[in-house]
Amino acid sequence: MNIGYINYLNCFPFYYHMFEVEPVAGVKVIPAYPGELNRLVKNHELQMSPISAAAYSYLQGDYVILPGFCLSSVGYVKSVVLQSRVPIEDLGGKRVGLTTASETSVALLKILLSKYYNVNPEYIPVKPRPDFTDIDAALIIGNEAMMEPAVPVEYSYDLGDLWLRKTGYPVVFAIFVAQKETVANEAPLLRDICRSYRTSLKVLRDEKELLVRRASAMYPDISYDISRYYGYLRFEFTDELKDALAFYFREAYEAGILAEVKELEFAKL
Repeated sequence: MNIGYINYLNCFPFYYHMFEVEPVAGVKVIPAYPGELNRLVKNHELQMSPISAAAYSYLQGDYVILPGFCLSSVGYVKSVVLQSRVPIEDLGGKRVGLTTASETSVALLKILLSKYYNVNPEYIPVKPRPDFTDIDAALIIGNEAMMEPAVPVEYSYDLGDLWLRKTGYPVVFAIFVAQKETVANEAPLLRDICRSYRTSLKVLRDEKELLVRRASAMYPDISYDISRYYGYLRFEFTDELKDALAFYFREAYEAGILAEVKELEFAKL
């Protein structure tokens, strides 16, 4: 079975056991940016994967959500930021670069700027770590957001914090999905993968320093305090976070950004 791995620091806690201790027999892990994993899942090249939560809007029907796992934050996330040369309130008509690495954060930013700040900039695609040539601001996510900026800018906004303050909801940035056919035909292997994830998250909870050391070795360019960063994240898909994701989908649909998601369909394993 081919499964995806978001090649960012935030996803490592799910894969520590699989990478460092005991691989899951019969599983090939494909590392990539979230946007690339979304494409591979859409093309049925991955049977199970974490994806940008936004991608579920066009994958629903063929894929179901693994109920136990997500990548979320309640407030500050530190790895999804808008870096800007001007205050966020002044971005109307300005050029804002959107990372091609993710979809959830792009929709999040568009909703925030349009609905909550009443500004409508010009959006252009940029590489994950832009040099700010010909742009006034840029959405930067993942590891790149925790590195020293390629170009110093005056303003930096944490989107997890902005979303919580404006809406009262946490943000679910990524979820884990599996093909319905895979759930039907390979449930035991999916259960093995989920068991590995739970083992990894237990290490994060009980032996955090060990997992942080291995994460630091895997991502040596990260300048941020990794232990503190993991404290900002939520990895278990609680009922509160499921409600938050449903709210996000309603907001994105009303804004004309994503297709309607009437319900979240979960795998039964």
